[in-house]
Amino acid sequence: MALSLVKETKNTLLYVGLNQDHGCFACGTENGFQIWNCDPLRERFKRELGGGIGIVEMLFRCNILALVGGGKDPKYPPNKVMIWDDYQNKCLAELEFRSEVKGVKLRRDRIVVALENKIYVYNFSDLQLILNKETAPNPKGLIALSPDNNIIMAFPAPRAGHVRVFNNSTDSTIPAHQSALSYIALNLDGTRLATTSEQGTVIRVWDTATGEKTAELRRGKDKAEINCIAFSKDSAWLCVSSDKGTIHIFGLRASQQSAPVPTTEDAKKTQKSSLSFLSGYLPTSLNDYVAAEFSFAQIHLSVPRSICTFADNNDVIVVGADGTFYRYFFDKQTGGEGRQEAHQLFLKGDAHEE
Repeated sequence: MALSLVKETKNTLLYVGLNQDHGCFACGTENGFQIWNCDPLRERFKRELGGGIGIVEMLFRCNILALVGGGKDPKYPPNKVMIWDDYQNKCLAELEFRSEVKGVKLRRDRIVVALENKIYVYNFSDLQLILNKETAPNPKGLIALSPDNNIIMAFPAPRAGHVRVFNNSTDSTIPAHQSALSYIALNLDGTRLATTSEQGTVIRVWDTATGEKTAELRRGKDKAEINCIAFSKDSAWLCVSSDKGTIHIFGLRASQQSAPVPTTEDAKKTQKSSLSFLSGYLPTSLNDYVAAEFSFAQIHLSVPRSICTFADNNDVIVVGADGTFYRYFFDKQTGGEGRQEAHQLFLKGDAHEE
């Protein structure tokens, strides 16, 4: 889960992204990078490199990172991925491309790089190219990669709105949306894939083994840019942030069979049941609206761009593009508006608790 801010010239924060287990987040700045622990929030380390870093991809919590230059004065060419060893405080290797790097994902045995129209997959141990595939225009560098165990990877297919999924040795394409993709995310074990289009109104969840849709989630009816999608560790919940300054939290009922059914979910199911008899008479767009699941809980922020994830207990962590960090509690029984637990300005170092 990452947010590129390179094009926002007024901001010294160029990039913010979570590591594979969502326990840390990395920041690229006009002068280097910073690594922060999420819960509790504390700075792990920062490096001043004398130039801008537009992408910082962590490898869990180890000393290896992937860096890409960015900003007004890039430290490295934006068409190179630099493999950085923080113990040795230097780059061990580099991968060079003919065009600007849009996204990078790491796991212990793979490096995946997204360009505007192509995906490259390398073996981490010897940097040998394993795979390269054409994609639809991919300016956000969308890649989803399972962090451990089986290698499951998703990225835009050549046809707009379609997702290509590599599940170990199998290769399939999911016709996820009619318009171009805006965000994709895998859960921790790679069994579920969440997708949304540039419309940003609907998030769909797919079974990566079968390609079947398991959930359709309604963020809203107005177009929005989705900044982040994240599953909880047990895949029972999904949080979504958008440029509307709102985070929507959805319950994935198929993954919560043993959990108590929230009271507001009962109301929603009753409402949908009462409307279902109309489905044959409504336009397709209204049928889809009635069939979709609506968010169970919401968080309203003052910052329009952010990434989000789940912490322990009932907390959601939010990292804003303006260098703010939030922790919110949401009630898994009643839902509704989340309660702010903490607000810290991590870039300036003058944190305060509320």
